[in-house]
Amino acid sequence: MTKGSNVSLTALSENVGSVIVGLGWSSPTGEGDADVSVLLLDAGGKVRSDADFCFYNNPMVADGSVQLLGKEPTADGSEDRISFDLTVVPADVERMVVAASRYEGAHFGELDDLKVTLADAVGESILRFVIEDAGPVSAIIFGELYRRGDEWKFRAVGQGYDTGLAGLATDFGVDIEDDEAEDAATVTAEEPAADPAAVTELEAAPPQAVLEAVPAPRPPVEQETAPRQRTVRPRTAKKKVTLPKAPAKSLAENESWKQARLFPVSALKSDRDREMRATSVLLSVMAQVPRFGRRITAPFGAPSGRMETFTEVSLPHGDTPRRPDGVIRVERAGKLWTALVETKTNGNALRSDQVQAYMDIAARRGYEAVITLSNDVALEGSPLVDVKIDRRRKHQVALWHLSWAEVAHQAQMLIRHEGVGNVARTWLLQDLLYYLQHDNSGCHGFQNMGSAWVPVRNGINDETLCQGDPRALEVVESWERLIRQVCLRLGGELGQKVLPAQRARRGTDPGARRARLADQLCLEGRLQAELRVEGAPGLLSVSADLRTAKLRTSVEIPAPEQGYPLTWAKRLIRRLAEAPADLHVETLVEGETGGPRGTLERLRPEPADLLPKDSGTRITGFRLSLFKGMGSGRGNAESGFIRSVDDAVHRFYTSVVVHLDGPVSGRAATKERVAVG
Repeated sequence: MTKGSNVSLTALSENVGSVIVGLGWSSPTGEGDADVSVLLLDAGGKVRSDADFCFYNNPMVADGSVQLLGKEPTADGSEDRISFDLTVVPADVERMVVAASRYEGAHFGELDDLKVTLADAVGESILRFVIEDAGPVSAIIFGELYRRGDEWKFRAVGQGYDTGLAGLATDFGVDIEDDEAEDAATVTAEEPAADPAAVTELEAAPPQAVLEAVPAPRPPVEQETAPRQRTVRPRTAKKKVTLPKAPAKSLAENESWKQARLFPVSALKSDRDREMRATSVLLSVMAQVPRFGRRITAPFGAPSGRMETFTEVSLPHGDTPRRPDGVIRVERAGKLWTALVETKTNGNALRSDQVQAYMDIAARRGYEAVITLSNDVALEGSPLVDVKIDRRRKHQVALWHLSWAEVAHQAQMLIRHEGVGNVARTWLLQDLLYYLQHDNSGCHGFQNMGSAWVPVRNGINDETLCQGDPRALEVVESWERLIRQVCLRLGGELGQKVLPAQRARRGTDPGARRARLADQLCLEGRLQAELRVEGAPGLLSVSADLRTAKLRTSVEIPAPEQGYPLTWAKRLIRRLAEAPADLHVETLVEGETGGPRGTLERLRPEPADLLPKDSGTRITGFRLSLFKGMGSGRGNAESGFIRSVDDAVHRFYTSVVVHLDGPVSGRAATKERVAVG
């Protein structure tokens, strides 16, 4: 689409009762980010109440029609996904504006590949709009969904604001409590507001027409007949979550006693037992804890409604009935969304013929999706199972994959950081998480680097591994799966967003990127990845050197803009007072490959040793690194590679990164972020 153009959704797909809108961007440094928001507007171009402002502190509107699904890693950055259930949007909502914002001097001109995509209910992408002229603006309206009669249409907007999220929200009638909003409300948008008739005229304009304005002009105070009643005014600050204190030990306890569990694991003897028990446990908790069930199914296009779950159902298929492991059914406004579930545990692989049969059954019966669930992690552009989809069928079925690690992550986020507002539901989630993490459950997430791991390591050690070897590509794919799982586990522990950071060239597809990394592995013998942790001072880097069998975790800290180098060094050493003594600290200097370095143990009495001998050399920052022996096995045992990477990242963050200051822009931005109580 081009800026200002519009299109009917029903002209693009028959499955547009619900849609997923994705906002994406990439950053040359790998560190740029933005926050998305949605505003539900009435016929006057204003929100009906502050509850119509959907953003990170109000991720779902009350009726469930709009929900922020969070970020997903892509080949060249990340994508924020938003679920719209168009069948339940209130009749008095005429438009839904989709926007994103940055903070404290950051602007969208610093980001690349700004785009918005829209996928239908079966996950098929049906439109794409690229913004090429963002400029130095701190907020952008990417597009809007709006009604025309009985159908929904999408308009590509691309309008910038230099007043941030607070100014944008104020323009649409949200009452912001923050002091900054008072100033923002007096600043006009980058493009002047237009008469409401301009929007109507745009409907008949050619696709190349320039959108004059989106927000309706705010009426003067004297024309407002009655002020809107608000119980809570939005504030520009993120909600803080305080974890509950651990209960004190009771005198009537014994170390050898085992707590009674709702979901016992001791009786599981076979893989079939594990699959049946895991499916039943998960689906029952999803139905009984609506917020958890919604978190699991929303990314698959399920509406927000009453959820029912079933196990071991029998469905006709040729001469032999098929029995999927489970069925999920969601009812909303008299309509049903149904998905078949196929589960694998203990590292067992999904079978293509089995999944294909369920896809055919779902298509014939009018079901919306088939969800596969296993310890494996799906990669972008690399499906776990190959199935044939008959495009001639009027009803299309979406195929989705879920990892047990992601199920555990969602449970952990709700238990430890967000809450479900009910003691009994919290207890259910805790028992589910205990079950998933038990050694006998078989639900451990990605736990095997594959059959190519040992041959590739041996080939690197004896220098016989050649570029183009398909085994190297297999190891790179396993490494990417492992890193995504490490992000899930660390994010669940911290209650923060942790995503893989890709510094790929613009337009690089996932397959080409992995092929390039496989060639790099053959030449250098190293696997590398970067993690973006919300609130961290920089990207967390992980490197596995297969020649030396060493893992290196590190982070680079930019030098302060003011002060003296000796003051920087002393302050850094003080901040790391509780960090491990074997932490390596290196000074980064301009125009050179490396500066002074040493272990924390040696530098503590003499921080000045971090300064270059030449006083005229400019210090650009510091690099902190921990080294750890790499597990040799391909599995998740104590001596395995997967366990060693997980432990290395966890140790580095909890013993080093937590003691550092966050990014300056992140600290200052807390004054401007909006929070609906």
